Amino acid sequence: MFSDTHFHFHHLVENNSQEFGTEILEQMAKNKIYFGLDIGTRADDLIYRAQTLEDCLDALPDVNMQSKLKKSIYLSAGIWPDKDSIEDRYTAIETLRETIEEFRGSDSCFAKHVCAIGEGGIDHHWSPAGADHHCREDYDDSVFYGEKELFGMQLELARELDLPFIIHSRDGFEDTMDVLRSIRYNRGIVHCFSYGINEAKQFLDMGWYIALGGALTYTKKSQMDDLNALLSYLPKDRILLETDSPYLAPVPMRGQENNPLFIKYTYEFVSGKLGMSTDKLDKLVDENCKTLFGLKS
Repeated sequence: MFSDTHFHFHHLVENNSQEFGTEILEQMAKNKIYFGLDIGTRADDLIYRAQTLEDCLDALPDVNMQSKLKKSIYLSAGIWPDKDSIEDRYTAIETLRETIEEFRGSDSCFAKHVCAIGEGGIDHHWSPAGADHHCREDYDDSVFYGEKELFGMQLELARELDLPFIIHSRDGFEDTMDVLRSIRYNRGIVHCFSYGINEAKQFLDMGWYIALGGALTYTKKSQMDDLNALLSYLPKDRILLETDSPYLAPVPMRGQENNPLFIKYTYEFVSGKLGMSTDKLDKLVDENCKTLFGLKS
């Protein structure tokens, strides 16, 4: 099965049931997923997320499936730039560091599978009716400054721990670049890339990988030439694919709750645009995951 570099498994379980989570994992195992990355968004969510995965894994009837997924699934730990975390950023960073240290010393089957810091970064897409209730009115100058500082502090933590970073950058390219130029730690992924060729070039020149998600499949006909140009421009050794599930389900599943099994539709879409087989794209992305995260097999 195609690698998925960004999903939020605990949300799928919370939105449905542990049984549903086990069914998803069972299908991922049957499809022989190479690499799946469960993403953190809160300073203290790592241990809970890992336990959610373990509980669902333990319910699998086949121990070989359990073993396969314990080797294939990894976790990140990070802080999404919500207002509360920004305002309490010094405490949040210490909590994040302490949680990672505690988890790495635990007996969890995933204790050695914390492979990235993030997602963290800049979000200036105002969606007060959305799940995160992200309101422009909540962001005065001090919060905008604090958002950039929180991003920079997480990049420094990634440097300290020698881990890649998962960037969240939405409607905030210039602020994102300001922080990257300041901190100068450029190793990881620009998640759910939503900019154009000029922005891609700047990220790529710094050394970042570009992760493409299901939102690509929503592209209007009037914008398809720009998308085709972007996909042709991206170096093949820097492309990754993701679901960001339970969000942004690709066509033909748009409007439904997304899950890691839907990643195949994004692979089919992107491979078609690149004029290559899905199998070739699958192998290419697997190799990119192996390189970035230092996977042994």
